[in-house]
Amino acid sequence: MKNFVKGISLILALSTVGFMNGQHKKHKSVSVSTEETSEFIPAVRLVNNPDGSCTFEKGKIPTLKHMNTTTFWMSNKTEEWEKNAHPAPRRQYVITLKGNIKFKVTDGSTFIIKPGVILLAEDLKGKGHSWDMVKSKEWERLYIPIAENADDFFVSDKDSD
Repeated sequence: MKNFVKGISLILALSTVGFMNGQHKKHKSVSVSTEETSEFIPAVRLVNNPDGSCTFEKGKIPTLKHMNTTTFWMSNKTEEWEKNAHPAPRRQYVITLKGNIKFKVTDGSTFIIKPGVILLAEDLKGKGHSWDMVKSKEWERLYIPIAENADDFFVSDKDSD
């Protein structure tokens, strides 16, 4: 079985090298249109107030929108400094795959993010936010940075009334 796995790994590695050495040039560019949708996924956005403090607003993000991003990464590790108040390092979507996370903003208000709710981190200044796990020992998540000046597609609940 070990030799089989090594063989498959070698085939994949060679395929990747072939792709990286120019075979990808045969790939055709395909234009994909963004569909209109009336479906949404719940979201909470962290933002800065004019004085630099952090607050949040509840809302939603439409499905089937092509978002201007270029990369993403996953994490299941947490370090103690991350639980202390800090601003977001960049505008990004944080997609929770596993865990329930209680976020706290400057005025002491809190909200919980769980799988199925998107966190939009846009509090780039000031003291920022803090968080802690609730009834969870692990937080599995995806970080998806938003391209500079790109639309985040967030629709505030206040705007939908």
